Parts: sequence; structure tokens; C-alpha cells
Amino acid sequence: MQELLKIIAEGLVEDPSAVSVTADEPREDGTLVYHLHVAESDMGRVIGKQGRIAKAIRVVMRAAASRTNDKIIVEID
Repeated sequence: MQELLKIIAEGLVEDPSAVSVTADEPREDGTLVYHLHVAESDMGRVIGKQGRIAKAIRVVMRAAASRTNDKIIVEID
């Protein structure tokens, strides 16, 4: 799942080397939290107008997680 998120983000930004993904320990309810870190100058590209790209990234990641019955949250830092 981390690789999928990283590949999606690298396709959107100008500086793919600055993209990193970290995962927290699972919460009590089994939800995994992934933190996407990008360069400050690329933050707008990942979030998009009115957050549309960020929402799309979250939808794709939730769909991929549902195939393995996982629950995830994507936070963009």
C-alpha cells in the first residue's frame, strides 16, 4: 500500500525524490494511517483545487485497501 501511494504521488509532483510515505502503527479499530510527505513547492499539486486531487488519492487508496479488507486513512503532510 505504501508503494502504491508513493507511485501515485511521484506522478503528480515536480520533485519525485522528495516524496516519502510513512505508516503509523494500527489504531485500536485496525485502521492504518499513512502519511504522505512531499516538497513544500509540490503541496498544491498533491492537494489540487478545492482538495479534489487529495480526495481522489484517498478514494483510490481506500478502494485498494478494501480488496484486502483493510481500513486506511491518508494524511498529506
